[in-house]
Amino acid sequence: MSMIKAILFDIDGTLLVTGGAGAVAWQRAFLELYGVEANIEEHTHAGMTDPEIAEIVFREVIGRDGSAQERAEAIAGYLFHLQEAVDESAGYRIMPGIEELLPRLAGEGILLGIVTGNIESAAHIKLARGNLNRFFAFGGYGSDSRDRVELTKKALERGESFGDQLRKDETIAVGDTPRDVLAGQGAGIQVVGVATGSYTVDELREAGADWAIRNVASDFPV
Repeated sequence: MSMIKAILFDIDGTLLVTGGAGAVAWQRAFLELYGVEANIEEHTHAGMTDPEIAEIVFREVIGRDGSAQERAEAIAGYLFHLQEAVDESAGYRIMPGIEELLPRLAGEGILLGIVTGNIESAAHIKLARGNLNRFFAFGGYGSDSRDRVELTKKALERGESFGDQLRKDETIAVGDTPRDVLAGQGAGIQVVGVATGSYTVDELREAGADWAIRNVASDFPV
């Protein structure tokens, strides 16, 4: 294994959980726009991008494909409600070991980035409550692409602005779902699977994670 110079972190289930704040914000947005109760947890899976979520809710709750403009309005409504939902969430918490790991990695000169299905502004809202934005210099987001592989490639591309090109054998991703594993490997980098979300160590290993660990406080490879 080459010396690791950059690490890309997923947000939900990996760095933190919002205690359902995202679902609350989506529900409030669709109630406001269409007068319907939209429980996204009944229709979506961990690791989906925000644009995917908007499409699925239209199809399975509204009963039709929303237009591009309607999906954009729904995402805008979600963002409008997200800050309040995150602020008031009693279940918001940072995952075990993260508050110790991030400053250590930053202190060692490792470049830290984000890879997430959240659109960029939603990602920053979620990170801000835990004071985590300060660790991340760049990222790839659901607002870049609805495809997890492509947004991971976008993060690698943005990381190049901080110096030499990010070598794939010197960069790893960290995530808590099989989608995170497939996204990282699809972009050509190795992946640490952490069982702090909805999937077990065995499930992440079976999905192809190069390392599968209980949390970043135990056996993190860097």
